[in-house]
Amino acid sequence: MQNKKILITGGAGFIGSFLTDELIKKGYTVRIFDNLEPQVHGKKKPSYLNPKAEFVKGDVTDYKAFEKVLQGIDVVYHLAARVGVGQSNYEIKKYSDANVGGMANLFDIIVNKKLPIKKVIMTASMTSYGEGDCLCPKCGIVQPSLRPEKQLKKKDWHLYCPNCQRIVKPIPTKERSAFNNNSIYALTKNVQETMLMLLGKMYAIPVVSLRCFNVYGPRQSLSNPYTGVSAIFISRLKNNNQPVVYEDGLESRDFISVHDVVDALILTMKKKKADFQIFNMGSGIPTSIKEIAITLAKLLGKKITPKITGEFRKNDIRHCFADISKIKNALGWQPRVTLEKGLEELIAWSENEKAVDSFAKAEKELKQKMRL
Repeated sequence: MQNKKILITGGAGFIGSFLTDELIKKGYTVRIFDNLEPQVHGKKKPSYLNPKAEFVKGDVTDYKAFEKVLQGIDVVYHLAARVGVGQSNYEIKKYSDANVGGMANLFDIIVNKKLPIKKVIMTASMTSYGEGDCLCPKCGIVQPSLRPEKQLKKKDWHLYCPNCQRIVKPIPTKERSAFNNNSIYALTKNVQETMLMLLGKMYAIPVVSLRCFNVYGPRQSLSNPYTGVSAIFISRLKNNNQPVVYEDGLESRDFISVHDVVDALILTMKKKKADFQIFNMGSGIPTSIKEIAITLAKLLGKKITPKITGEFRKNDIRHCFADISKIKNALGWQPRVTLEKGLEELIAWSENEKAVDSFAKAEKELKQKMRL
């Protein structure tokens, strides 16, 4: 597909911008469609945006603008979405319009305008899983429900088997259709992916979904209170504040470098084996949130320990990390950036980020809005 024209919605974001760079290096023509969300970009086109890409400012909720940028396109990377678990639960319409409405617009235009799009690839979210898969000593592999607030108030952080109530152990989560959405964001990403697969198969348009776990890396917005935990912790440490960790700090996530995600995105475009498939996109390694805070403090040379609050956030999951055997076996992909190297790169990039200075204000505003 070399020399084909590619549209990246949300292409000014940190995943989209790195994808743009790699595609241009490989000889593709790239058009970016991005609304420059003020919360992320501060209304400005980011300085890191590749000048060789065509940039069009616009929103995926704007049908006519979307239709215009889809003209002459061969492959669509649909990365545009409103992100943030907590925020989605009170900005319900904005998230639904952007995430579900954006996908609806994309396929309505492709189908009804008879556009010759050869493939559509999207980034879905691990948040749709809810809790990850677990192993029960009696019942085998189970999918625990979200922990009830009554349990969390007792500071009981364990996960229990939904069948026999024994304590269960987290294991890698395979691609599965049984979801337990814990937010409007998770729900909209789930619906978005379901629409992609349904319509792709219905109209014989090859589609692929990468269910991203905790993606981190340079170009993350450090001024956005809804960004990844690694960026938030860096911001706090640079301001000599303790990283705030909920529960006992042993809740775990799967952190994957943006570079590894970009490698997978390009591979899924090239490989026919990826067509109509859903793949987990993570490192396959669980890392506790406490460990992230400690590692970042060490890398920054700060003698600051995380603040383990013993508090909780309603509907927060305990553990979720990816089983990545499917994409490894099907496409030969595997992560290449270690967590420490990735965090070192994130820290180096953040040295020039003015956003660090404004984070305290953004965090205060978030707490007031969320009544935390």
